[in-house]
Amino acid sequence: MLLFGGQSAEHDVSRVTAVAVARALDPARYDVVPVGITTDGRWVLAADAQKMLAAGRDHLPAAFAVEGDVVPVPSASRALASAGDEATLDVDVVIPLLHGPYGEDGTVQGLLELAGLPYVGAGVLASAVAMDKIAMKQMFAAAGLDTAPGIAMRDGHDVEDFVRRVESELGYPCFVKPVNMGSSIGVSKARTPAELHAAIEYALTFDEWILAEAMVPGREIEVGILGDDPPRASLPGEIVPAADFYDYADKYEDGKAELRAPAPLSPEDTERVRQLAVRAFEAIRGEAMARVDFFLRDDGVFVVNEANTIPGFTPISMYPRLWEISGVPYAELLDRLIDLALARAERRTARRGRQR
Repeated sequence: MLLFGGQSAEHDVSRVTAVAVARALDPARYDVVPVGITTDGRWVLAADAQKMLAAGRDHLPAAFAVEGDVVPVPSASRALASAGDEATLDVDVVIPLLHGPYGEDGTVQGLLELAGLPYVGAGVLASAVAMDKIAMKQMFAAAGLDTAPGIAMRDGHDVEDFVRRVESELGYPCFVKPVNMGSSIGVSKARTPAELHAAIEYALTFDEWILAEAMVPGREIEVGILGDDPPRASLPGEIVPAADFYDYADKYEDGKAELRAPAPLSPEDTERVRQLAVRAFEAIRGEAMARVDFFLRDDGVFVVNEANTIPGFTPISMYPRLWEISGVPYAELLDRLIDLALARAERRTARRGRQR
């Protein structure tokens, strides 16, 4: 089952990801059952979900254009099995393709755990931690990883006091982010007090917690993680933003950012960042997959920025590209993730007190 859409600001990103994944799954091995979540929280199955996949293509960013958006799916009746007077969803594994809150943050993962459905990707803990930028930084720091200095604030607290702290402890330029959001949504770069106030107001429209971070000058390096016992790191890639920083428009709307895969690093730096990516992944108790992002400073220090437990799988996304150059093609990558999900479910149900 492909679970896509959702209520977050990344709804459209999720839809396009679902199209790419559905088209890559081997039809001889899988019956793809799309289940869409609308922006108002309704769950729709099969035919209605298929409409969600194809609808609004003209309104999607050009970088998302995929020829032939419609993918073959089974009818709703094939996905439903009779259980007495009740109908149950008959699926073997769920692939959550939900980005941001209400999907990537442990909420859906918890629901799937309660339903006893195997699912691809990180569990509840890692999903929740990786979505919360404050908790994630704390776990990285506890693991001895370098992170950017940051200060958090909750809505309703003294904004002027927060501004004074940011100016004295972080300085300009700095970044202000919603704590629970992805794809650089709600992120602003502040160079002046006026820009800082505007950035705070903007970030608070997405979350009641915000985080200000010092700017870390350096190259943007990303590493994919696959598996969890032990986790394996891909070759690193590098993002060269076309904008002032790698924002939402640069990622998804104009596609002008340069993605270098593999990153032009020395063999020593390549191995070092791969090891650091595994450490970051293990610090948040990651499972199955993640993309770990770093800044490489001029002094040679890798500063971990964040881990994404449901990295982008769109045609222009870095995660599948990194695994492609590391010897794992797109379709095989999906096969491995599904196999990992089924294996985890078997391990857990073997424990006392767990039943499916």
